[in-house]
Amino acid sequence: MTEEKKQQLIKPFYSEEKEQVLAEVQTTEDGLTAAEAEKRLNEYGLNELEEGEKKSMLARFLEQFKDLMIIVLLFAAVISAAVSHEVVDSIIILAVVIINAVMGVVQESKAEQAIEALREMSTPNANVLRDGHTSSVKSTDLVPGDIVMLEAGDVVPADLRLIEVASLKIEEAALTGESVPVEKELIVIDEGEVGIGDRVNMAYSNSNVTYGRGKGVVVNTGMNTEVGKIAGMLAQADETETPLKNNLNQLGKFLTFAIIIIAVVMFFVGTVFNDTSWVDMLLTSISLAVAAIPEGLPAIVTIILALGTQVMAKRNSVIRKLPAVETLGSTDIIASDKTGTLTLNQMTVEKLYVDNHQYAANGEVPSDSMAMKVMNYANDTKIAQDGSLIGDPTETALVQFGLNNDFDVREKVAAEPRVGELPFDSDRKLMSTLHEEKDGKILVAVKGAPDVLLDRASQILLNGQVVPMTDKEKQDILANNKDMAQQALRVLGMAYKYVDQVPAELESEIIENDLIFAGLVGMIDPERAEAAEAVRVAKEAGVRPIMITGDHKDTAEAIAVRLGIIEKGDDDSVLTGAQLNEMSDEEFTQKVEHYSVYARVSPEHKVRIVKAWQKEGKVVAMTGDGVNDAPALKQADIGIGMGITGTEVSKGASDMVLADDNFATIVVAVEEGRKVFSNIQKAVQYLLAANLGEVLTLFIATLLGWDTLLPIHLLWINLVTDTFPAIALGMEPAEKDLMQHKPRGRSSNLFSGGVFSSIIYQGILEAATVLFVYWSAIQWPVHTSYGEIHSDALTMAFATLGLMQLFHAFNVKSVHQSLFKVGPFRNKSFNWAILLSFVLMMVIIVVPGLNDIFRVAHLDLYQWGIVIGASFAIIPIVEIVKVFQRGAQKDK
Repeated sequence: MTEEKKQQLIKPFYSEEKEQVLAEVQTTEDGLTAAEAEKRLNEYGLNELEEGEKKSMLARFLEQFKDLMIIVLLFAAVISAAVSHEVVDSIIILAVVIINAVMGVVQESKAEQAIEALREMSTPNANVLRDGHTSSVKSTDLVPGDIVMLEAGDVVPADLRLIEVASLKIEEAALTGESVPVEKELIVIDEGEVGIGDRVNMAYSNSNVTYGRGKGVVVNTGMNTEVGKIAGMLAQADETETPLKNNLNQLGKFLTFAIIIIAVVMFFVGTVFNDTSWVDMLLTSISLAVAAIPEGLPAIVTIILALGTQVMAKRNSVIRKLPAVETLGSTDIIASDKTGTLTLNQMTVEKLYVDNHQYAANGEVPSDSMAMKVMNYANDTKIAQDGSLIGDPTETALVQFGLNNDFDVREKVAAEPRVGELPFDSDRKLMSTLHEEKDGKILVAVKGAPDVLLDRASQILLNGQVVPMTDKEKQDILANNKDMAQQALRVLGMAYKYVDQVPAELESEIIENDLIFAGLVGMIDPERAEAAEAVRVAKEAGVRPIMITGDHKDTAEAIAVRLGIIEKGDDDSVLTGAQLNEMSDEEFTQKVEHYSVYARVSPEHKVRIVKAWQKEGKVVAMTGDGVNDAPALKQADIGIGMGITGTEVSKGASDMVLADDNFATIVVAVEEGRKVFSNIQKAVQYLLAANLGEVLTLFIATLLGWDTLLPIHLLWINLVTDTFPAIALGMEPAEKDLMQHKPRGRSSNLFSGGVFSSIIYQGILEAATVLFVYWSAIQWPVHTSYGEIHSDALTMAFATLGLMQLFHAFNVKSVHQSLFKVGPFRNKSFNWAILLSFVLMMVIIVVPGLNDIFRVAHLDLYQWGIVIGASFAIIPIVEIVKVFQRGAQKDK
């Protein structure tokens, strides 16, 4: 595309006369020729958003190897094979790493398939004028200069400058966040730069026509539309590192440092103090260092995350990236779009005022009132065969209210058909329909703005009687109108009158005067029923809900109060986009904690809000369904899109998609995320305590000149007792008080919350127990020959280490809570994993032939008694330590 064409496409067409616009895009009101349209299609390209370059399967696979822990493992595998010649160790390490990478790729691919399944892959058609007549073409084939016809129910296929409107209303929630449709006008806006919601002479791609009809000229297509500009912003957003990724990187660095220290100390002690050859000590040190690496950890973390995604999938949450499961658990802030996420994105009647009384819509309301009749008669809603309502959301809300209260407009209008109408327009702010009743009289049903209606009403219907309108009655109506408006309700008035025949000329001065006032109706896009409870639970969990919307301040504040996000009268917690514009980034970051509600904001504002919280060190989740949410969804630590109402742009920018659009599912996801992190911590604690026990056992034994464990013993223990219980720990149910703790935030890591100290003392305890059993077997032998004594001691040390780790797996079900409070056998998968590991440990000791391969001996009952007693001792010892830990926590 030429530079001139690019410049043309970014002009503010809303500030120009329609003749000027038509001239600039080189077209007429009769549209383009087919040949010209084909030429422009080649020039401008298809009217569709550019898809980001998809990564190949190989690229996704290679990305899995960027993790520091994986790099350490690969390095250890190479060293193990090249220097120590432990080829089996190397093969196992490589296998674990590859399995981990494959699982990551499979999960990402499954998530992409799930997202594809949520998409409606249809390409809508557009009605355009070409070659002087109307034709239907694919929306992807539209070009600048095409003349497009719009009517209720259509999706606007491109950015249009409107050139003809007839009561046209367009719902632009996906772009502006406002749930109320915008009435379009053919005025020139010459106020300089104005927001999308105020450009009433434009129709934007992906918005929905709810009422009336219109005609517009295409001025922008594809990536040059407002939707395309927002999609382009996504490429500018920075990818954020997840807390889990940071934690695993920290763990990798720590283990790398610790392994190097261990290898150097071992080498130094062996060569200097034990006169061992440097070659033998180098091999020993490297073998010990390899043993120190929890080679199963990356795979186990991946498996735990994958299990978390399965649980969440059953609860209607599609995880696109594995770490997103855990990131939810560390969330401090949930910044949520209002429309369609916290609310239903569906106008609903809340109050009805008739006979000087205000009724709640969910209570007993007079279904036979004249107000009910007028609101349904002066209404253009269509009812489809399946019962769905088609039309302007405000009008469909009135019809639904009637249906809910046994007023079926289809039956009524069939008996009293419409014989005339005066459509709504923004100048008079009224709509009227005329109906012929059975006695031949004509009912004039009028609905519109209450203040306008009152000026045209001379009488009022009270308790079935028509009486003159007094100042007292008028003041009472205005007071109720104000009361509803202060609750952020959209208020409409209803009035009527009877005439003998349909006037020859349907003019407002004739039809909409000398009316009888019937009542008021108040509507709102209500909060989701489950959202208030979700907000309460989130607050209890220390997660702060933030509401971000394009709606007006009063509406946003009212909904926020009803949801419990802010308290009534807490005006200081509400900030508008205009006020935000006046703040610098530094000033806003300093004040961001004061605000819980943002009104009249743009996509750029949402990104600023997310970034400000991130600068405060908070982990931010952003929920939303509109195109306008997409940049902030990508900027956030975790973006949560809506699967049903969400646009493809917002879903593509998300880490997680809610298949049911239910805000309450977010809280379930947060709990699942916390559970996943807690279970990863348990696996880390279990694995590192076991590895520390093994390292200390070998290190001290080397210093003492003991021959306690062989490399094959360590390998078997790491395979059998580490893997299955650690995976099963990832399936532990959530602890009961999990959602009563504050979020751990960005600063915490896998060692937080007492995990590191537990690893240290439990690793030392395991090593001390194994060394004690080995020493006791030497001191009080069952046999007399040195070979048998040493074989018994070696076997008892091996069995003790393996069984003790299995018993210790019960301890790590909770870092501080008693095993018996948590429940030792609640997790059936864990029970089976322990049993399987126990059988595999025992089989190589008791089965003839296998014990020769592993160089272990048969033990008698006395020896087994020592082994089992010493192994089980770790449970009561850790329980005693936990008592002191809980006491210390209470004292803080």
